[in-house]
Amino acid sequence: MSVQYQITGAAASEIAASIESGVRSGQLSPGRTLPPVRKLAADLGVAPGTVASAYRRLRERGVVETGGRAGTFVRQRSAFTPVGTLTVPSGVRDLVSGEPDGDLLPDLSRLLPRVDLPHGNYRDGGPCPHLLDLARDRLAADGVHGDLTVTSGALDAFERGLAARLEPGDTVAVEEPTWANGRDLLLSAGYQVTPVAIDGEGPLAAELDAALTGGARAFILTSRGQNPTGATVSADRAAALRAVVRKHPGVFVIEDDHWAELSRTPLRPVADAAEHWMFVRSVSKPYGPDLRCAIVAADADTKARLQGRMALGHGWVSGILQHFVIAAWSDEVVAAAVEHAGEVYAERQTALREALAERGVEAWGTSGLNLWVPVADETAAVVSLRDSGFAVAPGRSYSFHGDQGIRVSTSRLEPALAPAVADAIAYASGPATPPI
Repeated sequence: MSVQYQITGAAASEIAASIESGVRSGQLSPGRTLPPVRKLAADLGVAPGTVASAYRRLRERGVVETGGRAGTFVRQRSAFTPVGTLTVPSGVRDLVSGEPDGDLLPDLSRLLPRVDLPHGNYRDGGPCPHLLDLARDRLAADGVHGDLTVTSGALDAFERGLAARLEPGDTVAVEEPTWANGRDLLLSAGYQVTPVAIDGEGPLAAELDAALTGGARAFILTSRGQNPTGATVSADRAAALRAVVRKHPGVFVIEDDHWAELSRTPLRPVADAAEHWMFVRSVSKPYGPDLRCAIVAADADTKARLQGRMALGHGWVSGILQHFVIAAWSDEVVAAAVEHAGEVYAERQTALREALAERGVEAWGTSGLNLWVPVADETAAVVSLRDSGFAVAPGRSYSFHGDQGIRVSTSRLEPALAPAVADAIAYASGPATPPI
């Protein structure tokens, strides 16, 4: 913990508020380890149970994470973390951000003359019928059918869908390692989370069965390009997961297919095995993060509830954004750019994965922007790689159990550089076991 910040408080609520203040101000930076419970209790002159209660409140709100031997530390991202806290030192190659390569995004400005700008009103706003028609054909080609609607991106769909079917305090099963933003959203909304271990082929069926048997009311999984691992749900794994879902009537399943048109691997749907389900395909990764729009396929009741909750809030996704998606989906030049981007991303990820394999280093990842490398000591690995000129993300921010690993973003990694990165990772990783 930074010596410049002094945690204060005599009650659990006061201690939690003090730590939140430090996180908001940036004085308690992401990844910073907090004092052990007994030490902070002694420093503040309170009972250890008071500090433990404060830490528990902070975990429930998604501010801190407990990582086994790593102790309690500030999450990399939370509702209280200032934007822009990620910094890569000068001269160090950025393999940490996990953002799409801006050079590979299609130029949507050329679509402006073709975008049909609607003159809507409050009464007629809603999903554009033409967009839904195009989306229905695209999803059907991947074996996804259902009632369709539109949300302001994937997280908007997750939040509204869960609120429509669950209550605060209910348990949601998520992948382990998991997408930190999604987990933090769940915690900040008052849900409990339970992990379902994954490997390179997606969530493990036995782990999902245990989570649902233990009381989880919902399950969120990623079809392809899972963050942080790059895992893709295989045909066999999808069949096993669908069988588990059918064993547990009433479970609500959300499937995230953010990689969508960029994927070189086939989609193996899982969500629609449930009575209540939602399949979410965002357009942000292929077409640009500013295009905050996602297509949602769902059972009829869930779709109606989702649209009902939207009607009580901002009402609908901007018709202008929806017409931009229509124009992008209908433009051959844009389609070619997205196809090219998918090929480049796959080439970059494959180059590093194969270079690591040649050096005897295990790595997960067959689609998406990242690879996951299990390591013996992630802190040492991150420091070693930084000293070698490469910035990577420590795995503990994606893990419930503090499993040791690093996330390597390949989105901007030229294949010619893959051998040098693999050499640095091989040197830094040491012996390790997979986080399952």
